[in-house]
Amino acid sequence: MLENSQINQTADEGWRLSRKQATLPEVYRSLKIPKTGSWIKKFLAFAGPGYLVAVGYMDPGNWATDIAGGSMFGYSLLSVILLSNLMAMLLQSLAGKLGIVTGRDLAQACRDHYSKPVAFTLWILCELAIAACDLAEVIGSAIALNLLFGIPLLYGVMITAVDVLLVLLLQNKGFRFIESLVIVLIVTIGGCFLTEMILSKPDIGGIARGFVPTTELFTNPTMLYIAIGILGATVMPHNLYLHSSIVQTRQFDQTRDGKRQAIKYATWDSSIALFFALFINAAILILSAATFHRAGMTDIAEIGDAYQMLTPLLGTTLGSILFGVALLASGQNSTLTGTLAGQIVMEGFLNIRLPGWLRRLITRMIAIIPAVIVTAIAGESGTAKLLILSQVILSLQLSFAVIPLVFFTSDKKKMGEFANKGWLKWLSWVVAGVIAILNVYLLYQTFFE
Repeated sequence: MLENSQINQTADEGWRLSRKQATLPEVYRSLKIPKTGSWIKKFLAFAGPGYLVAVGYMDPGNWATDIAGGSMFGYSLLSVILLSNLMAMLLQSLAGKLGIVTGRDLAQACRDHYSKPVAFTLWILCELAIAACDLAEVIGSAIALNLLFGIPLLYGVMITAVDVLLVLLLQNKGFRFIESLVIVLIVTIGGCFLTEMILSKPDIGGIARGFVPTTELFTNPTMLYIAIGILGATVMPHNLYLHSSIVQTRQFDQTRDGKRQAIKYATWDSSIALFFALFINAAILILSAATFHRAGMTDIAEIGDAYQMLTPLLGTTLGSILFGVALLASGQNSTLTGTLAGQIVMEGFLNIRLPGWLRRLITRMIAIIPAVIVTAIAGESGTAKLLILSQVILSLQLSFAVIPLVFFTSDKKKMGEFANKGWLKWLSWVVAGVIAILNVYLLYQTFFE
C-alpha cells in the first residue's frame, strides 16, 4: 500500500510539473479518457481537437482564394484543394503524434532543439504567419458584419477586438465547451453551403474533372498564384503548433499502449474533421464556378462582390444571406483558434509566462492593429487582394513549420519507437519538399518574370 501511495504521489508531482511546463496549463490533461467501454466511447472522448484545427482550413482567407479560383478557372482548382487537404491530413497527424509522444508542442520542441537565435527567428516567422491569418479572419468578420448589418469595415474590424473577451469567457467554462461551440459553427457553415450548392445546380461532370490535376497549373502564372494561395490557406503553419498542444488536453495513459491509442484516435479525429473542411472549401469553389464562371464573370475575387451577385444569379436573396451567415460563423470560429495558436506559439518559443488575459490580448492586438491600419488605408476595394496576399504569405511561411515537424517526428531520439517508419518518413519529406519547391517557384514567378 505504501509503495502504491508513493507511486501515485510521484505521478501527481510529475503531472503538476508537466502542467507548469505546458503552453495551455489551464486545460492541460483536463479531459478524462474512459479506461473501459467501446472504442466509440473512447474515440468520442478524444474527438474535438481536430475540429479546432479544421477551422483554420475553412477561414475567410480560404474564401478569398476559393472564390477567385472558381470565378477565374471554373472547377479546375478542385484538384489543388484535394491535394492540399491530403497534405494537411498527413501533417496534422504528425503534429498530434509529436505532442502525444513527447509531451511538447512544436514550438517547445523547436526551442529545445535549436539555438536561441534560430528559435527566435522561427518565432518571428510564425508570428508573421499568425498575423497574416488573423488579418484574413478580422477582415472576413468585418466584411460579414458589413454585408449583413451595414456596419462600416473599419468599425467591424474594431468590433472583432472584443472577441478576445469571448475567448476568455469560453475557456473558463472548460475546453470541451470551446470544442462544442466550434463544432456547432462548423455545422452551420456546412449547412449554409450545402444549401448554396443545391441552389446553384453545379455541373457534376465538371466537378469530377476538376479533381484531376491539370498541367496548366505550371504554365499559367495566375493559376499558380491562386493555387499556392489555396495551399497556404489550406495547410496553415500555426495549425501545426496548435494541434501539437491541444491534443495534450486529454488524460491518456502515459504508457506505450496509452500513447499508441491516443495517436490512433487523434489521427482519426483530425482526418475526419479535415474531411469536413475539404467539403466546405470545395463547396465555396464549386459555388463560385457554378455561378460566376458560368455567367462569364471571371473577375469576381472580392467577397463583397460575391455576396451581392449571388442573389441575382441564384434568383433568391437566401443565397446571399446564407453566404453572409457562413462568413460570419467562419470568422468567429477562426478567431477562437487563432488566439489559442498565438498563445501557444508565444509561450512555446519564448517560454514567457503571462496572465491568461494578457497573453490573449497581446496575441489579438498583433492582428487587430495591422488590420485597422490596412483597412483604413485600403478600404473595401483592397480587401480581396489583401486576403489572397495573406494566404500566399502563409504558404511562404509553411516550410519553416513543416520541415522541423517532419524532422522531429522522424527522429528516434525524440520519438523512440513512435518515430516515423520508412514509408511515412519518405512521404512526409516528399510533402515538405513539394511545399518548399512550390514556394520557391512562386517567388521566382513573382519577382523575376
